[in-house]
Amino acid sequence: MPEAEVVEQFSRSSGPGGQGVNTTDSRVQLSVDLSTTSALDETQRARVLAHLAPRLTGTVLTIDASEYRSQHRNRAAARERLAAVLREAVTPPVVRRPTRRTRGSQRRRLEAKRQRGQTKQTRRRPGME
Repeated sequence: MPEAEVVEQFSRSSGPGGQGVNTTDSRVQLSVDLSTTSALDETQRARVLAHLAPRLTGTVLTIDASEYRSQHRNRAAARERLAAVLREAVTPPVVRRPTRRTRGSQRRRLEAKRQRGQTKQTRRRPGME
């Protein structure tokens, strides 16, 4: 992802840090507009927009990181997370090729059903015979 297309924002983070929590802007928020980025071609862009639709605000993807106390580590974590999200969204889905059940598995299934029916039949109340 080109540096110029990633917008970084910093803010105060909640969590551990003692008195430093109130003074340092360690929370990192990365935003990328997926409709205008030059890192994706048209097919990748369509796939990413469809895959990430619930996470997007318009066409902007936003990633937060605030798990570390230092801004530098949060920045690295946010960039790694952004790369992972985009990498997963760009990869095409694996199409499952349908297969048939084997003859043996069908036979075993039907035999198990017969056996279960026999078990239930022996539990019935005795008849008038």
